[in-house]
Order: sequence, then structure tokens, then C-alpha cells
Amino acid sequence: MAAAADTRPWPTELRLAKDRRSLTVSFDSGESYALEAEYLRVLSPSAEVQGHSPAERKTVPGKRQVAILEVQPIGNYAVRLVFDDTHSTGIYSWDYLAELGRDRTAKWQGYLDELKSKGLSREP
Repeated sequence: MAAAADTRPWPTELRLAKDRRSLTVSFDSGESYALEAEYLRVLSPSAEVQGHSPAERKTVPGKRQVAILEVQPIGNYAVRLVFDDTHSTGIYSWDYLAELGRDRTAKWQGYLDELKSKGLSREP
């Protein structure tokens, strides 16, 4: 079990862009991802977005212009992101941030497909 913990991504830097529209996360593995605020907001790990089961997950439209107001540390395992639309209940673990970075293309396309199938838009 200790070996598994040793291979988990550990952040070396979190940098909020000046315009607050992206968060760059760098890991000790050498991976680095610039994650857009909209992407982080619509895939928030919060129960408000994810629900308590896959069937309860919500598609969040209208967040194209969302910005990150704060990045708050949560212990030594995660951060809470506070967005300018008042959403602040998602706790982004290091593992989840790495997953969002590695799987960005597929996750983003899945989100765009959901919007289209539900007749929703990225625009506010």
C-alpha cells in the first residue's frame, strides 16, 4: 500500500493566471497542466455537480466566462476552488487534478457532447 501512495502525483506548483481564467498545476512527475476555469467549474467534484451517484450528475451550462477567485489549501491533499459564480464546494484532490489534466481531451469532449444533447450552451 505504501508503494501505491509513493506513485501518486504530488503538486510542486499551483499557479493561478493573472486573468483568473486558468490554473496551472505542476507535479513531481514532470507533468504540468493548464486547466481552464470553465473546465474546472463544470467538472467540479462537488456533490452539487457530481451528485451522489452517476445518475445524479448534473451538466452545468453557461460557464464560459467563469473565473477562479481563490485557491484554498485543504490539508495537504487538495484545494478548494472558489469561483466568481459563488460555487465553492468542490474539493480538488491532487489525484483529481492530475486526472483532469491527463484526460482533458476526452472529458472536455464528453462535456461538450452532453451540452449538445441537452440543448444547452457554454454561454452565460
